[in-house]
Amino acid sequence: MKPVAIFRHSPGEGPGYFATFIDAHSIPWQLVKIDAGDALPASPRDFSGLCFMGGPMSVNDDLPWIPPALELIRAAAALDIPVIGHCLGGQLMAKALGGSVAKNPVKEIGWGLVEPVAPTAADWLADTPAFEAFHWHGETFSLPAGAKRILGSRYCENQAFVLGPHLGMQCHVEMTEAMIRLWNRQWAAESAVASASVQTPEQMYERLEERIAAMRACADRLYTKWISGLLP
Repeated sequence: MKPVAIFRHSPGEGPGYFATFIDAHSIPWQLVKIDAGDALPASPRDFSGLCFMGGPMSVNDDLPWIPPALELIRAAAALDIPVIGHCLGGQLMAKALGGSVAKNPVKEIGWGLVEPVAPTAADWLADTPAFEAFHWHGETFSLPAGAKRILGSRYCENQAFVLGPHLGMQCHVEMTEAMIRLWNRQWAAESAVASASVQTPEQMYERLEERIAAMRACADRLYTKWISGLLP
């Protein structure tokens, strides 16, 4: 099988549990460190799938790697090469496929409930009930034409969409404890103010192992469905 290309846009926002999952399924992968100056591949044809991680930037920023990333997503979609995006990655997918990205009504930081949207979530999440996912964003995406919303939350309507074999997420289901602790070093720099949608670091650490385990059960369902579309 060709490898999955995983695109990292910030040193602290690596593949996390996503890499653990595909390793467990013996799927090869290749990390492309955009933050370290790695070049984006000219074509997706050398990969069985593409995975875009998060990052502190906006897809609307004038950064040299964003236009080729959008082109790469569009090329993959044209070839039915599955694409998956986490937070910034989901926003890149939405913009590349015809949606838009704009400021969310509120920042969403920390653990927050997301709800499957019936019946469109059935293929991806079976009978999964609402679950706590991890969030760290101030922007949100609109749905590209033909996409179906499968997750939503009280503070952000579009938490995940699917379009054929592609999955774009606003929430972070890839989180590990180490990543959460690392990100919280930037909590103050976010100008974050504790609110109903923004947790303090101390609140995020409550029942941490339990929350991560519950989220991973749902991540497993999403990732299992996604890898079923990988090309040989």
